[in-house]
Amino acid sequence: MKEAQFWKSEPEGFVQCTLCRFFCRIAPGRRGRCGVRENRDGTLFSLVYGRCVAESTDPVEKKPLYHILPGSLSYSVATVGCNLHCLHCQNHHLSQPPFNFSDQDGEETAPELLVQRALRAGCRSMAYTYTEPTIFLEYVLDTARIAREKGLLNLLVTNGYTSEEALRSAAPLIDAVNVDLKGFSETFYREVTGASLQGVLETLKLYRELGIWLEVTTLLIPGHNDDETQLREMTRFIARELGNETPWHLSAFFPTFKLTSASATTPEDLFRAQDIGREAGLKHIYLGNVRTQRGRNTYCPVCGQLLVERQAYQGRSRGLDGDFCRHCGAEIAGLWQAP
Repeated sequence: MKEAQFWKSEPEGFVQCTLCRFFCRIAPGRRGRCGVRENRDGTLFSLVYGRCVAESTDPVEKKPLYHILPGSLSYSVATVGCNLHCLHCQNHHLSQPPFNFSDQDGEETAPELLVQRALRAGCRSMAYTYTEPTIFLEYVLDTARIAREKGLLNLLVTNGYTSEEALRSAAPLIDAVNVDLKGFSETFYREVTGASLQGVLETLKLYRELGIWLEVTTLLIPGHNDDETQLREMTRFIARELGNETPWHLSAFFPTFKLTSASATTPEDLFRAQDIGREAGLKHIYLGNVRTQRGRNTYCPVCGQLLVERQAYQGRSRGLDGDFCRHCGAEIAGLWQAP
């Protein structure tokens, strides 16, 4: 247990958490929406600091981050808990545990040890993922400082509901982020995730403003977020507000957790969304969680030559010369080389 950052005292022993965009007002002895931050006698504590519940060595492409050091490994870590309650959560056994979970859940693992393990595994980055890194941000920041000193990149895979205060504080240590843009209607966000679309859009624009490399993922759920109106508005937002070189990852949905009534996404569903993204001017659209070679590789948006070839989450540079296309000399957006 560690005293939390990003909170303020209120009268009668209450505290307000300012870590995410829910800004929970928490009574003494109670926890916030995420279930992992507790008010103890007027002080807010993180119950999951240093309690690593999942860690693995993954290809960076699996995050997915396709424009970050292709073919490299990333050391991925998480604690329990999440501030969103998505009906289709694929890691619900970690992110949505019983609200009275033990603060002893997970293996006690110091930030220094995580970085040591990453280096021994030959990783070139740390990824804070699987659940929601915002809710264990104190742990993220302490680990990220050490990782930065050792020459590792720091990557977030997030739902994009971090408060502006917390994100601006974390920004100097974060190199790249993949944000789930889960849909493009307030109704969908409220009913399926419990959050607000507008809050996510504000966070996405802030990442762009802060100069952190940004990629966006949308899990396409038939009948929920795949209608033409949402897809056209979403792709226009990405192109206009985030830049048309922002990679957009489209992922296939399979019924799970509390959303078993929806149909699985077909390759044709993904192809249709990809075409809409291209019409909006997006230059890099990738398809995931489906058996098709289409939408895996990176091509030069100027001359069309193959730049990065991918097989089973393994990327291999074919046409890059540093940050430039070897064929036509165009600069390709991304972090293709270690800093």
